[in-house]
This record gives sequence, structure tokens and C-alpha cells, in this order.
Amino acid sequence: MAELRSLIIVLGDQLDLDAAAFDGFDAGVDAVWMAEVAEESTHVWSSKPRTVMFLAAMRHFALALQDSGRPLHYTRLEAPGNGVSLGAQLQADLLRLKPALLVMTAPGDWRVLQAIKGVAEANGVALDIREDRHFFSSIRDFAAHAKGRKSLRMEYFYREQRQRHDVLMQDGEPVGGQWNFDADNREAFGAAGPGAVPPRTSFEPDAVTREAIALVNTRFAQHPGQLDSFAWPVTRVQALQSLQAFIQHRLPLFGRYQDAMWPGDPWLYHAHLSAALNLKLLNPREVVAAAEAAHHDGHAPLASVEGFIRQILGWREYVRGIYWTQMPEYLERNALDAQHDLPAWFWTGATDMACLRDALAQTLTHGYANHIQRLMVTGLYALMLGVQPKQVHVWYLAVYVDAVEWVELPNTLGMSQYADGGVMGSKPYIATGKYIQRMSPHCKGCRYDPAQRSGDSACPFTTLYWDFLMRHQAALARNPRMALQVKNVARLNDAQKQAVNERAAAIRRGEVGVEPGFKQHA
Repeated sequence: MAELRSLIIVLGDQLDLDAAAFDGFDAGVDAVWMAEVAEESTHVWSSKPRTVMFLAAMRHFALALQDSGRPLHYTRLEAPGNGVSLGAQLQADLLRLKPALLVMTAPGDWRVLQAIKGVAEANGVALDIREDRHFFSSIRDFAAHAKGRKSLRMEYFYREQRQRHDVLMQDGEPVGGQWNFDADNREAFGAAGPGAVPPRTSFEPDAVTREAIALVNTRFAQHPGQLDSFAWPVTRVQALQSLQAFIQHRLPLFGRYQDAMWPGDPWLYHAHLSAALNLKLLNPREVVAAAEAAHHDGHAPLASVEGFIRQILGWREYVRGIYWTQMPEYLERNALDAQHDLPAWFWTGATDMACLRDALAQTLTHGYANHIQRLMVTGLYALMLGVQPKQVHVWYLAVYVDAVEWVELPNTLGMSQYADGGVMGSKPYIATGKYIQRMSPHCKGCRYDPAQRSGDSACPFTTLYWDFLMRHQAALARNPRMALQVKNVARLNDAQKQAVNERAAAIRRGEVGVEPGFKQHA
């Protein structure tokens, strides 16, 4: 075997033929390394849709690498002697291949980075970690922005990004005269419902994807989720088709209804592009450019386009900066000292709360829920119940096809659970069941009443809202954005407070909100 100059490590969320790791690649002396390992589906109890998303996309990318003439060492999950973990497999292959150098694009997961660095060091092989050009800004850029700031609010970072990259700008000012059109993007569908929503852009699994589905159904049969409707884009061509379809059919109404929910319809006007973006099948620059062009061409209103671009150019870049400047300590944050276990029915959907049942059912079926379901349904319930933040993180990382830790962890611990004590958000996002009633018709078909905070028919969201305010009253009273909500606690007399406490205790014991016959410890 000829001496191998460089072994290029490609992870399952780095499926980009133009990544920095390939700079200077010479097929005569370099090779690519990829591995499917069980640990990536078992370090959290990864759902079947999420695992298939990664495996199918990786296998298609392996074919693309071969078509491009790049030598590839690829270990499949079912291969004899599979090393089980990335570190173990890399260790075995280093002994066999004996490269002079390891090269990789910076990974998106702290755990994986430490594992690869550890193997390289143990084997005395130099590791060249290159900047991830997939993003608009580097970690150094974000660190420079964060330096000296008492708080790290996304809005200020987003404005800097708009100016730096000249996105939706005109003569140094934001197009439309304002930076943020949030006020225009909070409509519900109303009693008539969403109407004729464009169908989901779906892709019939080909032979490669069907093979991955069969493998996961066998190897991870006990893992949560279903694969009957798996139709996500798993190739670069499919990802581009998904982008084009979103711009054409969904973007015009994306902004107006981005916070709306409707029972039984998971897709609505959302983009469904985050998985393709996070696996690097799409570049955020082409996504932002396509949305901006849609506004310039008169195809989509500014409020929708700005709202969408803010998620890509602002929020997505911002959470990555939070992750890499705060890790590894960030993973252990628990500012509210939440210690309750995540209800077991989060893994099955066995709840009689209509909004949660719908969000969990679509999550387990498709590996997907829109951002408002994640923040203001599943996340809101876990926050007010007082679930230990790392358990919430593990669930989110496990169940969604777009879940990569750099983006999922800050969104969960910081934005959703307020476990970082305000690094990301200026206040905890809490609300009664009336919020869900306002943004969806779920409450009409639910046995619980969002207007009631205690009693047998009281909505658990409403009960837990008042319970949360009482449990954290002293700390929240010091937060200017929470002061008015906390003052409302004073309107309750002792008997009303006791009734809330008793109802909340019953919820935590699993006596409320669970389908009859479901065993909490199952």
C-alpha cells in the first residue's frame, strides 16, 4: 500500500464536497474516512427517523465522493468488527491505514471533537482542524462580538450580520426601514383553518434509503419513532429541490403564520430545510440569497422574507456561537434547579392533552415539529413542570431529524428551558393554556379548559404556569420583563394557591395528563 499523506475525516453532518477539509485534496496520496457507528444512535436514544436521516444521507454522500474520484474508506454499521464508537473505529483504521496526517472540518459536537482529538493524540498523528466555511461567521467572529457584553441578545448580533454581509440592506439602512418584522408574523389561522396548504416536498426512498430504513428497523427496533412516512431530502439534489419548492410555494405566507399551529397538519408554511442545512446538503448563503431574491422579485413580502432570513443569518449563527463559546460547562447549566424527570409519555405520545398529543405524534412519526411546537408546547410544558434540563436536551437531540448538538443544545437549555439563567433569553418563556388556544384550535377538542388553573378540568399548562410563578416568585420578581406576571400571584388568596399546588403535585405524580392505562415508568 502506498503511503497515505492525509486521511480526511468526514462526519455525518459534514456532507459537503466543497468543505475546507478537501482543500488541496490529491487522490493520489489522500483518502476520505467515514464511519457509521452504533454510538451515534445510542448515546441518546435516537429515534428511527433521525438515524435513517443520517445513515441515508451519509451513504448517498459516499456515492458522491466515489463519483468525484476521491478514495474512500467507509465502514458501514453492519460491517463485521465495527468499532461501535467513532473513536474506536478511527483507532482501528489508523493502525491499518497509517496516515501521516488527519484532516477534518471543525465538527459541530463537543463530544465528537474530544473523541477525535483523543485518538489522534494517542496515536501520535497530527490533526489539522479547519474552519467550517458553511457558516456566515466564525466562532472567533462571535467571540469578538460577545467580548465585554453583559448579555448576548440575538437581535444585536443579527443586525451586525445583516450589515456585514449586506443582506436586506439599502444605502446602509435595513430594507423597509426597520430591522425586525416580528409584529407582522404572529397570526393564527382562525376558525377557517389554514386552507389549501401546499403539499409537503417529499422524496420516495430509493434503494439506498430503503436499505437504511430496513437496517434501522432491525438494528434499532426498540427505538422510538416510525419510518412509514420517511421522505426527507437525503442528497444534495433533493435538498436543492426542497429549497426551490419552499421559496416558490411556502415563503410568501411563511412569516404571517410561522407561530400558528393546526391539528394533524405538521407542515403548514414552514421551510422543512433545517435537516438539509445541518447535514450541509444546503449552504446557508444560497438559502438566504434565494429568499432575498424572492423579495426583490416581488414574489414574497418583506415580513416573510426578513423573518425567514433572521432564522438563518441571525438565530442559527447565534446559537452556534453560544454553543462553542460556552461549552462544555453549558451542558450542566440548571439555573432554575429543575429536578423532575421527563414524563415517559414524551417518548410515546400517550397523553390526553390535545396539543401535546398532536406535537408528540408528529414528532415520532416524522422526526419533525415546527419551532413554535418545540418552544411553546413540548418545551413550555417541560419548563413549567420543572424537568431536569439535561433530560429535556437528550429528548430533543434524540427525536428530531435536524438535531445536531451545536444547534439543539442552546435552543433547548437556553431558549426553551432558561437553564442558562439568561445568557440567551431575557426571561423564561412561560404562558398559560390560553396561548395555545389563541394560536391553534387544539383546546376545542381537549378535555382540559385553558381558562381554569385548578380543579379536575384545569388545563395542566395553566396550572403549571401559576405554580411556576409561585415557585420562582422571588427570582422572577427581580426580572423587569417578568414583574407584571409575578405581581398577578398576589391576586390569589391562600385557598387558590393551595388548589394550584395540589393540582400541580398531581400532574407531577403522573395522575393528570396521561392516557388511561399508560404506566409512567414504562
